[in-house]
Amino acid sequence: MKFAETYYLGGFWVILALGLFFIWAFKEKKQLLAKFADKNLLENLTSLVNFKAIKIKFLLILLVAVLSIIALMRPQWGFKWREVKREGIDILIALDTSKSMLAEDIRPNRLSRSKMAIKDLVEKLKGDRVGLIAFSGSAYLQCPLTSDYDGFRLSLDDLNTDTIPRGGTSISEALRVAIKSLAEIDKKYKVLILITDGEDHQGGALKLAKKALKEGIKIFSVGIGTKEGELIQTYNQAGKKTFLKDKNENVVKTRLNEEILQNIALTTGGMYVRSALADFGLDTIYRKRLKNMEKRELKSKMVKFYHERFQIFIALAILALMTEQLIRVGKKS
Repeated sequence: MKFAETYYLGGFWVILALGLFFIWAFKEKKQLLAKFADKNLLENLTSLVNFKAIKIKFLLILLVAVLSIIALMRPQWGFKWREVKREGIDILIALDTSKSMLAEDIRPNRLSRSKMAIKDLVEKLKGDRVGLIAFSGSAYLQCPLTSDYDGFRLSLDDLNTDTIPRGGTSISEALRVAIKSLAEIDKKYKVLILITDGEDHQGGALKLAKKALKEGIKIFSVGIGTKEGELIQTYNQAGKKTFLKDKNENVVKTRLNEEILQNIALTTGGMYVRSALADFGLDTIYRKRLKNMEKRELKSKMVKFYHERFQIFIALAILALMTEQLIRVGKKS
């Protein structure tokens, strides 16, 4: 036997507390009655009360509560196998992990906010496979396409600005890894979500975007940051906050480059969204485009479906409640 809703297990503590309260109250009542009258007189006064019946009634009430909690926990035993078919699309998320993502124009910083937004997106997915690419000066497939969303989240949590040793930002490297990772998948079911501030230090991104179009990949880009720019805060060896500087000791300022992200999305028939405090942009992309995309049938699998048995415990609870109502606490005179 297994239970589908173990959350209600805590209800047994309430029943235990109720039972202990009844025992205390019963003893307290007997002590008060003993103070009220002489023992012989008390026996005459209470001769018409069936205390044993009172105890049985209370035990039946406790039994009703126990059976009700068990029913709420949805006991299950016995099962049958059923084939479950999944439908979905394949979504690769390329996340910029360069030092510029430490800028705090989006709180708490660009990278942390991006990771939170990605987790919110994954919560909405139903059957779609999702994968993760980390990129800065180079790119790396952090998590291959998977329907194991918990495993994906663990890979996402591991990302930081030290994941890719090579500095800078290369959007073209991210696109190259994405095209290679999605090469074996049918066209019109492939999506790349690109999350970056748009700073591209190597170029060639638009050429690869055209190649992605030929491969049937739609690219949705999210621009994170501000056009005005923001200084990049880091920590020195002493653990104190400082600003990132270039090799000439000049403070580095990172700015959002929307033009390249817009062109990449436009080239592949995707969509560009600028991230804001109220709406990061992934929810908009999912609601307006991903949710309505044609989905392909993914690999089906056999799943155990357990038989629900809570009805038995509800019936027993009703029977115990009816029995409690039939018990009389008064004796015949």
